[in-house]
Amino acid sequence: MDSSTLKYIKTIGSIYSAIRNAKTLEDAVHNGLAVVINEMGADSAAVWYGSNDADSQLLPYYWVCPLDITAKTYGIGEGIVGRVYKSSKAERFLTYKPGDDKITDEIFRGMKITSLLCSTVGISDQISGCIQLLKNEGTFTEDEADVFEIMTEMIALTIKENTQLELPRRNTEVLISAGNIEKEYRNGPITSQVLKGINLDIYKGEFLAVLGESGCGKSTLLNILSGLDNATGGSFSFMGTDMTNASEEELTEFRKKNIGFIFQGYNLMNNLTAKQNLDLIAELVDDPMSSEEALKIVNLEDKFSNYPSELSGGQQQRVSIARALVKKPTLIFADEPTAALDYKTSIDVLSVLERVISEKTTLVMVTHNEEITRMADRVVRIRDGKVYEITVNRERASASELVW
Repeated sequence: MDSSTLKYIKTIGSIYSAIRNAKTLEDAVHNGLAVVINEMGADSAAVWYGSNDADSQLLPYYWVCPLDITAKTYGIGEGIVGRVYKSSKAERFLTYKPGDDKITDEIFRGMKITSLLCSTVGISDQISGCIQLLKNEGTFTEDEADVFEIMTEMIALTIKENTQLELPRRNTEVLISAGNIEKEYRNGPITSQVLKGINLDIYKGEFLAVLGESGCGKSTLLNILSGLDNATGGSFSFMGTDMTNASEEELTEFRKKNIGFIFQGYNLMNNLTAKQNLDLIAELVDDPMSSEEALKIVNLEDKFSNYPSELSGGQQQRVSIARALVKKPTLIFADEPTAALDYKTSIDVLSVLERVISEKTTLVMVTHNEEITRMADRVVRIRDGKVYEITVNRERASASELVW
């Protein structure tokens, strides 16, 4: 048996193990594609799904890609993915050139694509999908294309045996759009680039979790999108208004009218009571929520007169949440809000945020805790200063279901 055949068999075995050991559809797709990407040297992958209705569109479900393709679609029969979906016949572009497919070029605008594979994955009688694998350099081999098509068949079998895919919630109104955001810091002659081209949209009413290892740029991105810091390069807009070159006065007004903040360290004024901490923020806006109402939402109606030093860590964080709510913000940014709390207190705080989310407030949370991301509509994973992967949660977990 030659080495290429042995690798072929080992790769299929690894894919099979990854998929069969998955407990959920998300895990099956995520784990299976992770093996393929690693073994075949792919740079990006995207999973598309659609109902079997004649007027259906193919929507993105999961992708490993430096772009945010949440709002992109393929028409049935249109483009490589649409054709594969309609015909159920895989297509191989071992050598892909710009212009080979206009829709793919548009969806992955700005990405270099040198090789592309696409195959169908049956999900249920009502819903089907396609998996798209892309390379930025080099080409896939015929053997690799065979492995890829076998993988899609294994994923389809696992899905049919274990679960049914329901269409995830689809948001359409963009609040914030970030394009190729870069951020670098200079310390004398040394330049450190933290963000290396972030592309991301934030949708009205969603809970977006931003996940990544320490130092990958999560908090830096949050600071830029909330107007607390300026990007070195790229652009961002809020509800269609370009904020890229906004003045300090304009950014201050933007934050005052639209943004609520929840910090890991609470950032309460120690010489003010819980109510006074909220009153201080309420004075900044024209139509605030009453401090009493905000504190009742976080279940601290009996702590109005307490100072931060008289409150536990969890209670202080709930005051911090109430402080964000009192402005009636369009969008709340939360930076590791449970990092300093124990498990039980974290669940209490997340339960309060769950109530906030139910009122259709948009929440963007930076976290290092993978379990918390189960509560989100979408999960953005950042790696080495770029968006690495975006996942759409088919079903959101409640705070009470989380365990770590």
